[in-house]
Amino acid sequence: MSERAPRATPGEDFLTTPRAAGVAGIVFALLMASTIVLSRIALPHGTGGEIPLDADQRQALSWSLQIVPFAGIAFLWFTGAVRAHTGQAEDRFIATVFLGSGLVFTATLFASAAAAGTVLNSGVSSEFGRGYAHTLLVTYALRMAAVYVASASAIGRRLGVMPRPLIAFGFLVALVLLVAASTVPWLELLFPAWALVVSLYILGSARRRPAA
Repeated sequence: MSERAPRATPGEDFLTTPRAAGVAGIVFALLMASTIVLSRIALPHGTGGEIPLDADQRQALSWSLQIVPFAGIAFLWFTGAVRAHTGQAEDRFIATVFLGSGLVFTATLFASAAAAGTVLNSGVSSEFGRGYAHTLLVTYALRMAAVYVASASAIGRRLGVMPRPLIAFGFLVALVLLVAASTVPWLELLFPAWALVVSLYILGSARRRPAA
């Protein structure tokens, strides 16, 4: 009778995460960054009153709204794949915070897109519409993103499956998003940047492991 292969430890499971997890994270990072840039171009924050949208702004906002659902799907896929390989090894508190913050972020991201959609339908960039969409994204969604990044970094630290520089980068991103993202423009790009770095690390670890 042939011997059974030894069962991988939780940390080994994380390092051999299916490439779909890393690819989904990269897809999410690129789509989310594109959404942020397009929405910033179409709905510049800080301008008062009602401003008619020109053709370029309408096109940018339309593309942004079409990208958001796919970014959310890629993000949920990334979260589910990583969660499947770390959930059994992590305590319930951090695992619940990680999963819950990801779900709330996705829901709030969709709500922000819906608010921006009302601006596109009216053809006028009203102060209320811009402010509502902006508040949902940078005040609520990005703070949930900060919790998500912090809990993921804590999981990586406890399991020892992330290098210290990546863990430190995660906690720094979480702190900046939590404190300054609602006041400093373009800081929301830090979240997709973090997702991209983590995804590249997952893919790199999966490729290096067979050779080791």
